[in-house]
Amino acid sequence: MDKPRRGYWCECWTQDLTDASEQPALRASFDAYSAPQADRWVAVALRTISPALDPEASDEAWVWLYQGRIVTRRALLRAEPCTVSVSNASTRITWTIRPVIFLPLAHRQGGELPACAYNFNPRPTD
Repeated sequence: MDKPRRGYWCECWTQDLTDASEQPALRASFDAYSAPQADRWVAVALRTISPALDPEASDEAWVWLYQGRIVTRRALLRAEPCTVSVSNASTRITWTIRPVIFLPLAHRQGGELPACAYNFNPRPTD
């Protein structure tokens, strides 16, 4: 069985800034196994969307890409969580990166399923 492995859990959230009652919505997640891989995930997303952002948000994105990314990488290497946010019109986009330990999943190959597993008969679909 594999051993637990250190890595980073990355998420992208959006929130409508005009509706205070609206909760942030999870848009994407990514499991990274190194600090460079984690901050690269955010960098690729920011480079991809920057042409569609308003000028102020695009500037925020490029400031992080050229300056903030270094600070983010250093924090990740110290196992500190990081957040990168850009506000465009009425939407805030936030990327979070948290250090985690990924636990291996048990493989089903070579193991016996419990007897009840063979009693399940799926229903026909319409």
